Amino acid sequence: MSALTLKNLDISYGDTKVVHGVNLEVPEGESFAFVGESGSGKSTILRAIAGLAPEWTGEISVLGKPRTHGVDRNVSRQVQMVFQDPYGSLHPRKTIDSALAEPLAIHGIGNRGERVEAVLKQVGLDQRFRFRFPHQLSGGQRQRVAIARALMLEPKVLLLDEPTSALDVSVQAEILNLLKRLRREQNLTFLMVTHNLPVVSFLCDRLAVMRHGRIVEIADVAQLKQGDLKEPYSRELLAATAA
Repeated sequence: MSALTLKNLDISYGDTKVVHGVNLEVPEGESFAFVGESGSGKSTILRAIAGLAPEWTGEISVLGKPRTHGVDRNVSRQVQMVFQDPYGSLHPRKTIDSALAEPLAIHGIGNRGERVEAVLKQVGLDQRFRFRFPHQLSGGQRQRVAIARALMLEPKVLLLDEPTSALDVSVQAEILNLLKRLRREQNLTFLMVTHNLPVVSFLCDRLAVMRHGRIVEIADVAQLKQGDLKEPYSRELLAATAA
């Protein structure tokens, strides 16, 4: 079964169309990346899938079921998003325990304490972090909490919007290894946005190169590693990374 299917997807902000005719199918268990320069529509696609970009036309299907516009509670159980900035994605006046328990409360799920303890362990944080506030954590620890929050509802799909770009290089490696382990252990599907082609090589199976709101090429990561991208713009991106 496909985890995500996009058909003729157009996305607009007001009168400005920013994504044009995107067609994509991501099988369950795959890790797929959108790459391209800023403003190419990558993050906007993730926001539409998550229900945060309401002005879209076409089709978005999650695990074989078409999604409606806006926030959909059923989709939220299956698809969760990890944002770029671990400093801005957590409420500064809520403890980690409160932030992690909130999705469970919204969806009426019990055993919250046990679930919070379990997910903290999954992301490599011990229980002493549970009742701390975000400002008491490092950037890498905050991003681990953000990943833990995304895992609270046991989703099948994680949307990753530049999940390591705000972190130091050494911490980036830790978070990437964590994501790779979680994907393997929980059979997660990843849809990632990144500017970093080495990250794509490490974490992903395929990638789509975007330019001006359109997909210009879809390639296997093996092609990326071999420098065998077909489109001139794709090769420009690869050359810029290698420079």
